[in-house]
Amino acid sequence: MMNVTVCQSCGMPLTSTDQFGTEMDGSTTREYCIYCYKDGKFEQPGMSLEGMIEMCTTILREEGMDEESARSMLRNQLPHLKRWQQVGISPTTKVNPEKSTPLSSEPIRYVTLPGKRLAGVSTRTTNAIEMSGQGSIGALWGRYFASESLPAPEAPRYGCYTDYVDGIAGEYTILIGHEVGENETLPEGFDEVQLPPATYAVFTSRTGPMVEVVSEVWGAVWAWNQQSDRTFTGDFEYYDERSLNPQHTQVDVYIAVKGQR
Repeated sequence: MMNVTVCQSCGMPLTSTDQFGTEMDGSTTREYCIYCYKDGKFEQPGMSLEGMIEMCTTILREEGMDEESARSMLRNQLPHLKRWQQVGISPTTKVNPEKSTPLSSEPIRYVTLPGKRLAGVSTRTTNAIEMSGQGSIGALWGRYFASESLPAPEAPRYGCYTDYVDGIAGEYTILIGHEVGENETLPEGFDEVQLPPATYAVFTSRTGPMVEVVSEVWGAVWAWNQQSDRTFTGDFEYYDERSLNPQHTQVDVYIAVKGQR
């Protein structure tokens, strides 16, 4: 499996070597795409963050994504990328002036956890599909909460990502569910995921509307400069008592990484 990163200027997943930017000596860099960075310099050196957001919004709209969703996603994710951090733009500058706490693009801690058995509803999808406006994850949450076989409301919920193909560039399975015992019988219609014991880098969102903070924290994950540490054995969003109010939510994202910390 190729270790997929994203361009640290526009956020495009870099899935093949011909997408890599180039340095002055002709060597390639995996930090930037060829459309943003060529021959050791940015193709549009005067581009502002807002300009990049508008340009990428146009591209995503042409690919079928709703304009408002595309612009909101980009405003949450692009400020975390290296290009904009280097010019002194924090995740709260200009694009989100009402937010008081910047979200770091570094994990807040590393933890090693035993294996978990999760039960819930699942589907196969890709980031490209979810970004196109034709995604299925939102409906999957609806299916899960419509079930008659849910634990207590305060029990933690998981958004679990497994069975990756080509890292963030290809298909994966998303399961919305909760933890169950090893010998517990699954409710009718539920699927299961067995997460292996693993070490995780943990990212924590700010507190705010769920649709915003989840997008922001994944933006931080994608902007993280240690993508090569990821194992893709299973990542998950963790929703506990901090997530009971969808307008006042804080969520942790656990990213499986190599080795003990």
